Amino acid sequence: MANKHFSDSIVIIPTYNEKENVEAIVRAVIGLEKGFDVLIIDDGSPDGTAEIVKRLMAEDFPDRLFLIQREGKLGLGTAYICGFEWAIREQYDFIFEMDADFSHNPNDLPKLYAACHDEGFDVSIGSRYVTGVNVVNWPMGRVLMSYFASKYVRFVLGIGLHDTTAGFVCYRRQVLETIDLKKIRFKGYAFQIEMKYSSLCLGFKIKEVPVIFVNRELGTSKMSGGIFSEALFGVIRLRMTKIKGVQRVQ
Repeated sequence: MANKHFSDSIVIIPTYNEKENVEAIVRAVIGLEKGFDVLIIDDGSPDGTAEIVKRLMAEDFPDRLFLIQREGKLGLGTAYICGFEWAIREQYDFIFEMDADFSHNPNDLPKLYAACHDEGFDVSIGSRYVTGVNVVNWPMGRVLMSYFASKYVRFVLGIGLHDTTAGFVCYRRQVLETIDLKKIRFKGYAFQIEMKYSSLCLGFKIKEVPVIFVNRELGTSKMSGGIFSEALFGVIRLRMTKIKGVQRVQ
């Protein structure tokens, strides 16, 4: 089926209280020379984020910008799965994950697209660690925690990826159609690990594209201790599931 949208690509951006960033990130993504559509998944932001998106949809981007509103904070993973399912129904060929706060540079989107569209990879990751540590304005403690968390995940799961918790990702639609999204269990940063691990277990090819990650300047971080502990213990559960041969992805 031919894609009926302007673009073959959709960028999914989850939001919660991102009124300072949402208009700028939408304009930056849609303004790129390589056309990308944008889907905002807003988890009931009380600061009016969704209202800003609705205004942009009505006034500037009626065919390029889309919004799904959910009631309350339901988790990053469930937001992306909701967006994945919508994008699959809409027949987008390349489906992206991206933060709203400019920690992921919109100008890097074409590089992730090229890795899948031109080079034939199934998944491309905007990687902070494939060429060293490319993180700007993070406290040293968080840099070390993130870096060694990725090392830990590589060791436990036995995979070669340097940035397993990266949230700047491009998937070919076939990957998301093949993974049983209803059985993805994790909601926080472990969701990112589970999606990459599932893709590898199914034989899909992943490329890490070096990017520079810049800490947000506006708004507040959604990182929490619970999210980190989920990732810490979640990888052990993922590995044990694989060892037992109980694949949750078909």
